[in-house]
Amino acid sequence: MALLTPSYPVQFSVDYPDRPLSRVSTFFRPLLTIPILIVIFLVGEAVIPSLLLVILFRRKYPKWWFDWNLELLRFESRINVYLLLLRDEYPSTEEEQATHLEIPYPDASQELSRWLPLVKWLLAIPHYIVLIVLNIIALLVAIIAWFAILFTGRYPVGLFNFEVGVLRWSIRVFSYAFLLVTDHYPPFRLAP
Repeated sequence: MALLTPSYPVQFSVDYPDRPLSRVSTFFRPLLTIPILIVIFLVGEAVIPSLLLVILFRRKYPKWWFDWNLELLRFESRINVYLLLLRDEYPSTEEEQATHLEIPYPDASQELSRWLPLVKWLLAIPHYIVLIVLNIIALLVAIIAWFAILFTGRYPVGLFNFEVGVLRWSIRVFSYAFLLVTDHYPPFRLAP
């Protein structure tokens, strides 16, 4: 009898396109992303140091703050999926589209350590090192995929799965070290 290991709390996936991708959109993708990158830059990131203090001293993770962080991370994920050519739908500011990110709301008093948020960013250093290498490879894969889409209209499945895996890994590390939504150390893997 095999033991089932529980899945990591932060789940991310992208639906593989069921139709050929737009070659025109793919060709002009660097220019098409400029407006949405301006929007995400203006919205900015959640104020992480304040969140750390709330968890540290109040043992709470306010639901509205969690919802804000989750929706912002979902939006950023859609932008990354678009930038990496995984899908050709322009990133929506509110619709899920084909990008799925689920993070359960944590009960800070029961599920989150009071003091661990002070060092999570430090504990994640091995992940940062691996992710630097993986992101360099992911950039090269995106360039290869760009040519593949221009010539065939399709994103090669193996390359698609690699890119989604790198995004998944990055989101899990960010959720652990900076969004502070889980105390479970992120796994060193691309798979779900």
